[in-house]
Amino acid sequence: MIWPFTKKQPVEQKSGISDPESWLLDLFGTAPTQSGVSVGATSALRVPAVNSAIRVISEAAATLDVEIRRIGENGRETPDPTHPALSLLKHEANDFTPAPDFIRDLVIDALIHDAGGLAWVNRVNERPVEIIHYTRGSITVDYDQLTREPSYRLQGNPLAARDVIHLRSPFGRSPLSLAREAIGLAIVMERHAARLFGRGAKPSGALKFPKGMGEDSVKKARAAWRSVHEGEDTGGRTAILYDGAEFEAFQLTSTDAQFLENRKFAIEEVARAFRVPPSMLFHLDRATWSNTEQMGREFLSYCLEPWLVALEGALRQALFTPEERPFWRVHFDRDDLTRADLTTRATAINSLIASRVINPNEGRAWLDLEPYEGGNQYANPNTGDNQPGSTGGDNGSD
Repeated sequence: MIWPFTKKQPVEQKSGISDPESWLLDLFGTAPTQSGVSVGATSALRVPAVNSAIRVISEAAATLDVEIRRIGENGRETPDPTHPALSLLKHEANDFTPAPDFIRDLVIDALIHDAGGLAWVNRVNERPVEIIHYTRGSITVDYDQLTREPSYRLQGNPLAARDVIHLRSPFGRSPLSLAREAIGLAIVMERHAARLFGRGAKPSGALKFPKGMGEDSVKKARAAWRSVHEGEDTGGRTAILYDGAEFEAFQLTSTDAQFLENRKFAIEEVARAFRVPPSMLFHLDRATWSNTEQMGREFLSYCLEPWLVALEGALRQALFTPEERPFWRVHFDRDDLTRADLTTRATAINSLIASRVINPNEGRAWLDLEPYEGGNQYANPNTGDNQPGSTGGDNGSD
């Protein structure tokens, strides 16, 4: 490996303590919220809704087929399977990281850290040979106060900006950072539910004794009651009270009665923060057969598409030389996410071939089938000589 330590004019560094980044706050757990809990990457990922939202975005991006496309003089794009960057994005980013894992982890970093997803491109004779996704915090970025031009450092050593893949989040803040309060509320409710069912955080009632009791008597009565009526496998036991003691049950408040609704709303808040449809976080209260498909399209258009466009731009900026950028670009194939069932696809392809919008070989390519001889002709197979078994004439008629 060629270490990316090059000579460059020194860049003024800011103190990480006076202006700490999100990863430093996460490391020390010093990002408290109004709910009283510290929300960092580790604690937020323990919330199932947050974990699911981050996974559905990052894994969707990582599973798409990727191409290097050459842009012709007429603007028409054609796949270029010979470009050296294609193998880094399609097969292996380096000797120890599969390409899908690299893309997934880069998107995850942009979703949960304010600095964004950062990786370094190792070049040999201007040819990209590997992409290294360093441990979070190893690569740092500073911005010019006037132009916002970034400058990068790897463990204090300057990096050339053209060699750094930088996937940024909108507003310069990650969705997780912007949604700290909503995630903190979800964490509080998770903990409350765990205590409620684990140790009985909400007392179901109170024991009332008409006679006064000393401190030792109170402790013994409490211990006896807990051993018999609290904990696992104790529900439904008959309570036996002595010395005129009475049990007064507590009534549930409106907040207690709506606890489940509050937890569902927390899921909706997380979905709103990451722009993911609630049904994709398995919140199916309002999901139907008709609107689920529509929400899937909205996920592609309004959630995943902006991330894919930003990812394509970040990869193009770092994997191509300035001379190559006008003529090559990275493209993620969205067809896998919009692909309908086989019957619907076959009907659509047949209609396009019959109307001579595409030829049979182009339709076969959509189905991942090999072309056949004569399949490049734009002809309606349902009319004239193109019908199977036809020997000539007009539709086989006299």
